[in-house]
Amino acid sequence: MGDPKGFLKIKRQVSGYRPVEERINDYSEVEIRLPDDERRAQAARCMDCGVPFCHWACPVSNVMPEWQDRLYRGDWAGAWAVLEDCNPFPEFTGRVCPALCEASCVLGATDEPVTIRQNELAVIEKAFEMGLVIPRPPRKRNGKKVAIVGAGPSGLSAAYFLNRGGFSVTLYEGDRKLGGYLRYGIPDFKLDKSFIDRRVDLLRAEGVEFRTNARVGSARYGFGTLGSEAELIDPKELEASYDLVLLTIGAREPRDMKAPGRELAGVVQALDYLSLQNRTLAGEAGEGVDPITAFGKRVLVIGGGDTGADCVGTANRQGAMRVTQIEVLSRPPEHRPPEEPWPLWPKVLKTSSSHLEGGERLWSVNTKAFIGRGGKVEAVQAGKVDWSVVNGRPVMTEVPGSDFEIGADLVLLAMGFTHVVQDGAVAAFGLETDERGNIRTRGSFHTSNPKVWAAGDSRSGASLVVRAIADGRAAAEAIIKTL
Repeated sequence: MGDPKGFLKIKRQVSGYRPVEERINDYSEVEIRLPDDERRAQAARCMDCGVPFCHWACPVSNVMPEWQDRLYRGDWAGAWAVLEDCNPFPEFTGRVCPALCEASCVLGATDEPVTIRQNELAVIEKAFEMGLVIPRPPRKRNGKKVAIVGAGPSGLSAAYFLNRGGFSVTLYEGDRKLGGYLRYGIPDFKLDKSFIDRRVDLLRAEGVEFRTNARVGSARYGFGTLGSEAELIDPKELEASYDLVLLTIGAREPRDMKAPGRELAGVVQALDYLSLQNRTLAGEAGEGVDPITAFGKRVLVIGGGDTGADCVGTANRQGAMRVTQIEVLSRPPEHRPPEEPWPLWPKVLKTSSSHLEGGERLWSVNTKAFIGRGGKVEAVQAGKVDWSVVNGRPVMTEVPGSDFEIGADLVLLAMGFTHVVQDGAVAAFGLETDERGNIRTRGSFHTSNPKVWAAGDSRSGASLVVRAIADGRAAAEAIIKTL
């Protein structure tokens, strides 16, 4: 414990964001970084408590007190070494993780928690600056070959650990570039894609083989529009050529809305919208692809989660006339509710950098119909709802006479995902799905096909990037033990 009284003397200080008037005009990352001495002071707030609940809450089992202490002492190399033991990609989680650890920080029980996520990001970026993060290929190979299908966070994580375990790993990705949701779902102003490329270059230098534009089956692999240049991979060929096939294809079936007028032009799935924007910035949109732009439009985002917030930020950058975000659930409390005591994750109001850039947020609003003219959406008919609990279950009731219209030229459906896409690889390998529509796994990661395993969102449903990384690591550990 670097400073036994650090948590008493030093207040929580977050990094903050670039000025709104500056960041709203570009797609560069909005979050800034504190100077090294101020970051070390924030690490001094770690209490080195007897039972570190931050470690308990973290899906990758990060041992925060150890590397926080090294950070406080200025031992950046030591901090990075401890951090890397648990988390293969802290440059990703340090940017986009909701920081489950901070909600469970012991200091946070009576005060503001340690800035764990931002401290983590500072450590990994300093490690890169110091030249510590270099390729470290295995000294020898064990003769076993594993094919991984899907290059999102779970697939990259599994490849990282399997390769270091001496396995020959080939990662197949149906899209043009690697990263999955990290690349095509998260806007550049939250995660600059150069950091994905930097990590992929390291994995390639360590011996991982990547094959892009390689689809197993006919699944909808990419968000948005893909070209026709993709190579179709025969699943039987994978089964015959590798000791094991690991599917990490995510849960990409979007939740839709069956309301009158859904077919109108201008009603778009959020990830199609975000993906196309990311592809456009990267020069990948391709010829003949119709742009989805918010310029000069009244934008309505349906869904109050992180994806919805990303749509708000993107629409404002594109020059939307007005942005409104609605959520059918009631407005969350601003502070931890009694029914979600520390160290549990509290469902509280989240205000992202995008919300600070402009727009209106409405809660307890139910979408009833899309209204249009000439085949294009012009408005959404909505109504207020009340929520109550009946027999332990939430029940929604419409408020009589509360119907109203929201003018909208572009409606973005940001309501999450239901399950893995069930055609393509799932059908090609003949895999069973569970009652939720995801790949059914037995024991740990075994599917109904003895040669095929599954990890990440494809078996658990859509979740957090950090959970996908953790599941990819766990799958790699199980494969190492089995093979």
